[in-house]
Amino acid sequence: MPERRRRILVVDDNLEMARTLADGLTDRGYEAVAAGSGSQALAQLAREPFDALVTDLRMPDVDGLELLSASRKLDPDRPVIVMTAYSAIDTAVESIRLGAYHYLTKPFKQEELAIFLERALEELRVRREASTLKTALRTRFSISNLIGQSAAIRAVRERVKRLADAPAPAIVLGETGTGKGIVARALHADSRRSDGPFVSVNCAALPEALLESELFGHVRGAFTGAVADRRGLFAEADGGSLFLDEIAEMTPALQAKLLHVLESGAVRPVGATKVRQVDVRIVAATHRDLVSAVRDQKFREDLLYRLDVVSIVIPPLRERAEDIPELIDHFLAEVREKYPQSPIRRFSAEALAALRRHRWPGNVRELAHAVEKIALLGQNAEVVAADLPDGIGRSDSTDTVEFKGDILPMRELERRYAVWAVGQTGGHRGKAAERLGVDPKTLRKWLGEPDPVGD
Repeated sequence: MPERRRRILVVDDNLEMARTLADGLTDRGYEAVAAGSGSQALAQLAREPFDALVTDLRMPDVDGLELLSASRKLDPDRPVIVMTAYSAIDTAVESIRLGAYHYLTKPFKQEELAIFLERALEELRVRREASTLKTALRTRFSISNLIGQSAAIRAVRERVKRLADAPAPAIVLGETGTGKGIVARALHADSRRSDGPFVSVNCAALPEALLESELFGHVRGAFTGAVADRRGLFAEADGGSLFLDEIAEMTPALQAKLLHVLESGAVRPVGATKVRQVDVRIVAATHRDLVSAVRDQKFREDLLYRLDVVSIVIPPLRERAEDIPELIDHFLAEVREKYPQSPIRRFSAEALAALRRHRWPGNVRELAHAVEKIALLGQNAEVVAADLPDGIGRSDSTDTVEFKGDILPMRELERRYAVWAVGQTGGHRGKAAERLGVDPKTLRKWLGEPDPVGD
C-alpha cells in the first residue's frame, strides 16, 4: 500500500502567494491546499484533516495568531509554521509562545519552508511513535496481566491497583522466582509516574563501591577510574521509579545513605560537594525475612520501617497450584513462538496433575524453564507425565516425613528433613541450607556427611 501523502494547508491573504507555495510543496510530494483568507482557512480546518498548517501572520479578517490558536484547539499536535513580511521580534516571540513550530520572514526560499516543514512532521511522527510505545509498555506491564485466578493472585492484583499511586516507598516480598520484578514494574506502569523512567538495579550483583557509584553517581576524579562525571541511577529515575532488587544484600553503610535519600529527597554524588534534589519513588524487593535480618543486625530497622509503608507479599507457586494450568498455557505460547519447530501443543490431565503436585522451590521461574525444556525435548503434540523433567511430579518415600508409628530420635528427623530439603532444591545443598536457615556445615552434619578437609 503506497504511503499516504501528508496534507498541508497554506494560508495567505495574497492568494497567488498561497498557491505558489502550495504548488512548490506539491512538487515535493505533499498534498497542499491554498486558502486566500483566515476565515476560509478556519472553515477548512474545521471540516478537513490537515497534517500541518502554514499561515501568514498579518491578514485582515482572521490573522495568523488567531488561526494558530484555533488550529491548536482542533489538533494540539498539528505543527504550525508562521510567515510574515514584518520581522517584529515581539510578534515572532508571541507566535512561538502560542505554539508555532517556526517563524519565517518573507521573502524566503521554497526550500527553506520545505526543510522546516519536513522537520516538524518528522518530530511529530517520532512523538506519536513514542506515545504509542509508552501506551503499549504500560499495557504490557500492567498488573492486570499478572497470570492467575487464585484468590492469592487476585489479592496481589487488587493491592497493586490500590497502592500504585501511593507516594510512599514500596517493598515487594516473596521467594526467589515468584515474580517480584513483574509486580515492581506494574507498580510503576499503573501509576501516574508511568510516563517517567523505570530504572532497576540488582543490589546483589555489584560490590559496595560500585553500587554506590551506580546509585548516587560520581564526579570526575572522585576515585581511580572516574574519568568523567556520572549522573547515577537516582538521577536517571528522576520523575519515575527506581527498583532496588535484592535490597537485603545492600551493606549497612549504603543502607544509611539510602535512608537519607528517602528522608531528604536529595542525593550527593560520590566526591561532590553539592546535593541534587530528585523526585523518585523507591520500589524495593527481597526474598529474605527482613525482620530476622534486623534482629541479626544485617538490616537497618529504621530503613525497614521507611520501606514497609507499602508492602506486597507474593505467594509461592505451591500455595496457588490452581494457577499452574494457566501459567503453562502462557509459557507454552511463548516457547512455541521461540521454537516454532516444537510439536508440543498441550499437556495431558495426568501431566498437569503431576505438575500441580510438585513443590516448585524455584516458583514461576522454575515452571517457565521446565515448560521450555519440555518444548525443546518433546516429540509429541501432547505432553504426558513420562515426558516431565526428572524430579517433577515424582515422590520418593525417603523424602517424606510421616509422624506416625514409633517416636524417632531427633537426629533421625533432622536427617530425613535434610534429605527432603536437598531433594526439593534439585540436589543443590547450598540452596537447601539457605532455605533451612542453617549454614552448609550444619546441613552436612544433619545429613551425616563428613566435613571436607580444611573446613
